[in-house]
Amino acid sequence: MKIEIVSTQVIIPSSPTPTHLRNHKLSFLDERIPPSYIPLILYYNGHKNITQSEMCDRLKRSLSDALVRFYPLAGRMNGQISVDCNDQGMLYLEAKADGKISDIIRSMDSDHYDFLENLIPFKSNGCLTTALEQLAVQATSFSCGGMTIGICSSHRIGDASTLDSFIKCWAAIARGDQTDVASPVFNASTLFPPRNTPDYSPNFKCPPVQPLSIKTVMKRFVFTSSALNTLKSQVTQNSSVLKPTRVEVLTAFLWNRCLIAKGVDSFSVAYHPVSLRGKIPGVTRNSFGNIYQMVRAENVTGEKNWIILAEKIRDAFGKMDGEYFQELLGEKGFEVAKENFMGISKFLELGNVEVLRFSSFCRLGFYGADFGWGKPVWVSSGSYGGKDRIFLFDSVEWEGGIEAWVVLADQEMERLQQDLEFQHFTSSFAS
Repeated sequence: MKIEIVSTQVIIPSSPTPTHLRNHKLSFLDERIPPSYIPLILYYNGHKNITQSEMCDRLKRSLSDALVRFYPLAGRMNGQISVDCNDQGMLYLEAKADGKISDIIRSMDSDHYDFLENLIPFKSNGCLTTALEQLAVQATSFSCGGMTIGICSSHRIGDASTLDSFIKCWAAIARGDQTDVASPVFNASTLFPPRNTPDYSPNFKCPPVQPLSIKTVMKRFVFTSSALNTLKSQVTQNSSVLKPTRVEVLTAFLWNRCLIAKGVDSFSVAYHPVSLRGKIPGVTRNSFGNIYQMVRAENVTGEKNWIILAEKIRDAFGKMDGEYFQELLGEKGFEVAKENFMGISKFLELGNVEVLRFSSFCRLGFYGADFGWGKPVWVSSGSYGGKDRIFLFDSVEWEGGIEAWVVLADQEMERLQQDLEFQHFTSSFAS
């Protein structure tokens, strides 16, 4: 399938950012995030009453209005500690493709994942980026009348929940629904005060942000609600874990099967980001920034029983409690967050510890992003950085199911796909 960029422009807020809002300070939760992007693609079928040209016009107008509320996304980094909200704008591209949306979705079963990078404005090069824009959007029109909206949102200043809030606001403005237009809350730097060190910078030597020297493969695996319920039953019947969530059991199962595919019987660690929204006073679902901490589960002995790993996952999530949140808000909050974040780098730099990094997009509102021509028929990542990554998305095909996008070295991926127990939960229940 051929994709051609037909136009490129900069979109600025429809009204200027007030002078007193020009300096957006990063919180100490933001400060350790390298300059990278969260890539996301929304897929839409065509609409009989709206042409693709009208779709693009609506996207551009509503983007300009949404940037008034999310003004840091139209700014530029001011060193490493703040954003100059100078209204220089975001990047907007329009492209045309000579294929159908359905062709792309079907191709995901044929391992054509590299094609997805053609649907986002910034292509991956490791994880780091030198782009100046905090936000970029690519609207790609297909010959079937459908469209994809590829988004790259700066991870330096916001997480997936921040992106979710922006898309919700943007879509509501586009379809003219003023009752659903929420404004972001910019209180992260007050709750988590920045260090204000002029020469501060993230750890750019951290392995996750370095280009890979080995060949990696990304594949998508679907776990139906029936498969997940079976995993839950196995955990509750054979462990002390009560009411495990689908994300918990799938994390434990994938951790286990990936370790077996790697042939690892030694120390391994699984990481999962946990949003702080709704858990700390003053932090709401609309709080702007990287409002999360990493949960770390350790498998010191190389345990291969995934039920035991599920217990470790539950214990790790349990440590994100009120006491931890109080420490994060206290005088030593920066040191607490630093230790939490640096743990990944520490284990990766050791070289003799297997580190799997999970990211869950489940229960975010991406499938509700209706710009006026219906909700997405599918949502996917746009690219991936690093290896041993696992991204979890809600399944639109199987209600209550999860799509797991797994990134491994190519030979490890081959062994994972040949794993009979893995096949059982990804194939036997999908009928």
